Amino acid sequence: MTALSCMEEDVLRCCGSKRFAKEMVSASPFTDLDHALRSARDIWEKFGFVFIICASGRGTPEILAELKKRYLNRPIVELEMGAQEEMKIIELRLARLFNSDAGSNIPVTTGLPVSSPTKPEGNSHSTRPPITTHVLDVACGSPASGMEVHLEMWKGTQQHPSFTNRESTDWMLIGSSITNTDGRSGPLMGIAKHITPGFYRISFNTGKYAPSGFFPYVSLVFQVRENQIAEHFHVPLLYSPFSFTTYRGS
Repeated sequence: MTALSCMEEDVLRCCGSKRFAKEMVSASPFTDLDHALRSARDIWEKFGFVFIICASGRGTPEILAELKKRYLNRPIVELEMGAQEEMKIIELRLARLFNSDAGSNIPVTTGLPVSSPTKPEGNSHSTRPPITTHVLDVACGSPASGMEVHLEMWKGTQQHPSFTNRESTDWMLIGSSITNTDGRSGPLMGIAKHITPGFYRISFNTGKYAPSGFFPYVSLVFQVRENQIAEHFHVPLLYSPFSFTTYRGS
């Protein structure tokens, strides 16, 4: 019993959660403390950072299974997943700090409405704008800091934008920002529970970020449908001087 208690204290020093420490000792995934430290060093040596996961509502077996699954990731993929998990952790902490009036105190970048006219704008559970982004420099294997980002919404008389009118002046600027040291932009629109359906365009000033690169800028156009107004749209850019990719995150 003494050895078990000692192991629990060791785990507690690592994470600070008594429940997690007890479950970790009960599951006994490691033979001893040295085994646990060796496993942690293996992860560090492969990725350059520790395993990050939002453990809220997850038991030890699920966390361990996720660790084994994600260990097979490429470093750049694990960097992205770790950043997403860290964002979840921060959101949970912010939600506990802010009261129900937090949304009304956040200034909107411009006067353009960002919530559905038939839905309430504020929500005590909303801790971020409906559309967010970040940029990873896959050539360097690190976040892309200092890149200018613009978010626009289609306000044209035509039902939707097309390839032929891509240079139209009917795109209205909602907000702009510059990515921070984590590659994340500041708020591009106000915090809201619902977003106005329509077409949005997010543009990245890649030419200024990498003057010798192939792309002077990158613009991504996407649609928010009526049945998606309560969803969150995370539209990241994975950039290198001669290629880029994106996807819809959450």
